[in-house]
Amino acid sequence: MGKDNRTDYTGKLSAGMDTAEDRGITRRDALKRMGLMVAGAAIGMPALSSCDAKEKKRVILYFTATGNCLHVARELSGKNTELLSIPQLLKEGRNEIEADEIGIVYPIYGHMPPNMVREFINRTTLRAAYKFAVLTYGNRKCDAVEIWDRISRAAGTAFDYITTMIMVDNWLPNFDMAEQMKIDKHIPESIERISADLAAQRHWHEPVTEEERIQHQGFLERTGIDPEVGFQLRSEKYFTVTAACIECAACVEVCPRGNYEMTSDGVKAEGDCEFCFACIQNCPQKAIRFAHLPDDPFLSRGEVNPDARYRNENISLADIKRANRQ
Repeated sequence: MGKDNRTDYTGKLSAGMDTAEDRGITRRDALKRMGLMVAGAAIGMPALSSCDAKEKKRVILYFTATGNCLHVARELSGKNTELLSIPQLLKEGRNEIEADEIGIVYPIYGHMPPNMVREFINRTTLRAAYKFAVLTYGNRKCDAVEIWDRISRAAGTAFDYITTMIMVDNWLPNFDMAEQMKIDKHIPESIERISADLAAQRHWHEPVTEEERIQHQGFLERTGIDPEVGFQLRSEKYFTVTAACIECAACVEVCPRGNYEMTSDGVKAEGDCEFCFACIQNCPQKAIRFAHLPDDPFLSRGEVNPDARYRNENISLADIKRANRQ
């Protein structure tokens, strides 16, 4: 009895059957005629299903001073994600962003967004079927979610998902960076929670309590900050460059507003300031200090630990420079 016509599933045909080449047809056609294309996975071959399914594009916009938000943005990235620095987008004058999903990650200052984030959302059109925001904080978030919702809606961009995430607090006047870095802020757990929500395209705004609203109002009253402006102070008033400076120009490159300048008389700072502390936290020599302002609502107590500085352990100084260089 002759050998039956079978395949050993390694691409070789058993004796007694013409090869695809001999018959002038492709191997794919030969397999189809043999009925072996029905369930490729069942016979050990990759299923020949459509590979044309379009993967969603995600764009994440971020503002970072000490690397916390850049780290979060990276952790929320997938294969088809583009990370864009808000200071760089403002510098380039780019005012339209389009993707399937657009997210924004920023640190809250006094429970409010940085001034540059306000400026960005007011001048930029975001086109996406799904928009999300992750607001990082170190101690109190208060009503940051509602504040961002109001600001973004007024700018014509409503966000489907807004949440907060606790991280190391880099507010030097109140917190010792050495102590802050010892605290487990459960960052991986927060990333996992947010990633799951985004994968499901959850529509949700993190709830705010009345107590948190009252706390924010109390903060505004104590500090005199205009809620329509937020933190917008002056570099030359709050920061001083000491003799420890070696003119490495790190401050020039990490300031998102470009307030630092190398001059013949050394490094000088001047201009509207986000109070993000990128300069003072990232100075390799710890040569930038706060000015002595005992009557100022922010610096009345000075600095908790002038010898401790912070940058997210997953982020390099070069990363901060690339994000903020003006």
